[in-house]
Amino acid sequence: MERGESRGSMPQASEHEDFRPTASWDTLRLRAELLERVRDFFGRHGFLEVETPMLSADTVVDRHLDPFSVVIAHGADNANTVRRLWLQTSPEFAMKRLLAAGARAIYQVTRAFRQGERGPWHNPEFTLVEWYRAGDGMPEGMGLLSDFCDAILARGPAERISYREAFERHLGLDPHTADTKALASAAERHRVAAPASFREEDRDGWLDLLLSGRVGRCLGHDQPAILYDYPASQAALARVRPGDPPLAERFELFVSGIELANGYHELLDPHELRGRIAENNALRKADGKPSLPQESRLLAAMEVGLPAATGVALGFDRVVMLAAGATCLDEVIAFPFDRA
Repeated sequence: MERGESRGSMPQASEHEDFRPTASWDTLRLRAELLERVRDFFGRHGFLEVETPMLSADTVVDRHLDPFSVVIAHGADNANTVRRLWLQTSPEFAMKRLLAAGARAIYQVTRAFRQGERGPWHNPEFTLVEWYRAGDGMPEGMGLLSDFCDAILARGPAERISYREAFERHLGLDPHTADTKALASAAERHRVAAPASFREEDRDGWLDLLLSGRVGRCLGHDQPAILYDYPASQAALARVRPGDPPLAERFELFVSGIELANGYHELLDPHELRGRIAENNALRKADGKPSLPQESRLLAAMEVGLPAATGVALGFDRVVMLAAGATCLDEVIAFPFDRA
């Protein structure tokens, strides 16, 4: 079967037939084939497949990621204690705990959950492929990501382009020095609309808006592209490399204008992570969102010692979408959110 062949052999369901899957059988077979390729790739590269909890007391604290929570009553009479757990937006915290406990190269194929993410490229429940390898720096991490992409999608090696170069090429400005006025003007010039809740003084918000609305859509068309060296303010859980300006050792994979994966040369300092968590919670509060747990078992593991490593999280459903020639995630998921 060619990758762009029929995705629609299943009939459109009426409101009384919404038990039917939205993906065709050809696409579901392709999805299974791609999963086999994923496991074959990591097996050949010496990675161990692991499983970690989907429900956890810990969760990634990010300004823009909103986890689902579950309140569980437990105890002798099943009601003595109420405990709040989180459906994971990523298995990152647990997998890094495995690194701290001695793992060298691990990967996982798992479900992840994020509130408020529904659209052609988003589903609140989705499949992540996430991997970590101890001892790798950012060049090795980007090299492995390029090899993975070629093994799964067969589109050749990835171009590597810095965040600054990409903004200069597609917007004509330096993202590390441009002020909010220049960023707003670029958004207006390229018809990138800001949401109603947008704060004009939010510089990182403008950069994110321009990346998703313009720059990212220009990347990865002739060959896959890996964008790297993000602003230090967008480090998330990546290290920051000193310099003028300091740069986050973070990298993302784009194919046909779609962001597929996000990678870090991993932060190792627990004190720095505590500061970033506090900062993200302050930003969440300013955005009208609830705070997320400040302490975690990952911080305890980092106090013991997390080895130098790179890690990558990849949206598998988007990979299937590209491989199938689909335009919407609903075409490659058996039962998306509206039919779950």
